[in-house]
Amino acid sequence: MGSFDLQLKQYLQFVKIEKGLAQNSSDSYENDLKRYLHFVSHDLKIMNLGGITLQHIETYLGELTELGLSVSTIARNISSIRSFHEFAVVEQFAEANPAELIELPKKARKLPEVLDAVEVERIINEADRTTHAGIRDAAILETLYASGMRVSELTDLEMDRLFFEIGFIRVIGKGNKERLVPVGEIAQQAIEHYIETARKVFIKPKNPGKTKNRLFLNQRGGPLTRMSVWNIVNKYAMKADIKKNVSPHIFRHSFATHLLEGGADLRAVQEMLGHSSILTTEIYTHVDRSLLHQIHKEFHPRA
Repeated sequence: MGSFDLQLKQYLQFVKIEKGLAQNSSDSYENDLKRYLHFVSHDLKIMNLGGITLQHIETYLGELTELGLSVSTIARNISSIRSFHEFAVVEQFAEANPAELIELPKKARKLPEVLDAVEVERIINEADRTTHAGIRDAAILETLYASGMRVSELTDLEMDRLFFEIGFIRVIGKGNKERLVPVGEIAQQAIEHYIETARKVFIKPKNPGKTKNRLFLNQRGGPLTRMSVWNIVNKYAMKADIKKNVSPHIFRHSFATHLLEGGADLRAVQEMLGHSSILTTEIYTHVDRSLLHQIHKEFHPRA
C-alpha cells in the first residue's frame, strides 16, 4: 500500500479517539480500508487521494459484489470509505469526497418475484395474434421480456428509437440517460408485425402531433399509459393461470435473472438495465451465486 500509510494511520487514531469506536469496529474499518487503499494504489495505480473518483470507488465496490460479499458487509465498506474520505477533506489531504454520492444498499432487499422461462412463454402465448389489440399486446410482452426496460421507458418509446438493422432500441431512462438495449429477433419480429398491421389501424387522423411518433398506441390513437400496460400484463397472466403476483416489472426482474443464470456478466446486465450503480444490480447476484454452487457441486471432483 505504501502511499497511504500515513493518512490511514491518522484516520484510525481519529476513529478510535474522536468516535470512540469499539476495538472490533475499528478493526473492521482498518481491514476494509487497507483492502480498499491497496486496490486503489496497486490495481488502479493511483498514488494520491485527490486522484480517486466516484467511478474508481464504484469499480472497487463492483469487485466486492463479485466476490459475493453480503449487502451488510458492502454497506459497512461504503461507510468506512466515505468516512475516510470525509476525514481526508477535513485534514486537507484532498479537496473533495468522491464517496459522497454513493448510496448505502438497502439492508432488507428481498429478491423480487421472478417468472421462469416457461411461465413467460405461457403469458406471451395468451395474446391473440388474430386481433389488432392482441398483436400489439404480444409486441409489448415480447419487448418487456427481451429488453428488461421499465414500463415508463416502454410507454415513452418512439418510432425513431428502433435501430433494428443493428438489433438495438435506444431507451431514455431515469434522469434522461440514454442507453442502447439489444432486442432479440423474436421481439423484433413482434414489433415489426405490430407496426405493419395494428399500429396503422390505431392511428387517428385528428391525433395531436405528439402521439404520432409514439410506438405503442391505444385503440383511440393515444399513447398507452403505464396503467394500461399493467392491465395488459395482468390480463394475460390471469389467462395463463400464473399464481405469482405479475406486474410489468416482473418481466424486468425475469430478464435480469435469466441472463445471469445463463452466465451473463454482471456489468453487462447493469448496462442493459440502465442501473447507474452496480449495487442496484447486486440484488440479482444471489440467484447467480446459488447457480454457481450448483455448477461447482456438479462439476468439481471433490465438491
